[in-house]
Amino acid sequence: MMRPVLFFAVIAISLGSLAARGQDSLYDSRTATKADEAVQHFLGPKAGNLHYDARMIRAAQIAMSRAYPRPTWRCWHYVKDALVDAHVIDSRPSSPWAKEAGDELCRRYGFVKLNVRNPLKAPVGAVCVYGGPDAGHVEIRTPYGFVSDFTSRTPYPRPFLGAYVKPS
Repeated sequence: MMRPVLFFAVIAISLGSLAARGQDSLYDSRTATKADEAVQHFLGPKAGNLHYDARMIRAAQIAMSRAYPRPTWRCWHYVKDALVDAHVIDSRPSSPWAKEAGDELCRRYGFVKLNVRNPLKAPVGAVCVYGGPDAGHVEIRTPYGFVSDFTSRTPYPRPFLGAYVKPS
């Protein structure tokens, strides 16, 4: 199984219709740069035309080093850690359940819910949230599939609640 090297490629790519207030976004267009050749092939063929926040590349490296091939049942814990350690968000989310991740990311951290009903249609870097009778599940869309505490080529088999991004 190919491990995705990139778990959180872009939240700061052009999301034209999504406008965030300046204080809600950590993205700084003055420091965003084109992806270097070492990571560009993981971002896909159009990556050379986009500018990336260095924290997104760092989050990808963090995810690669922490993800397992099988679930550890701590998906929200791993996603929280990656977002904080990559400085995408400034504090650790407090919601205990994965299915609450989208609401908290929007309310406290300036994320926006996309109009996407299928996780396979979510852009690379989107936080995908799933419901269910228990804690739910949360994962990050990658060019090769999804990652949280483990990597997968397919979306998690739960009711899809939404895809969330932090606009620039």
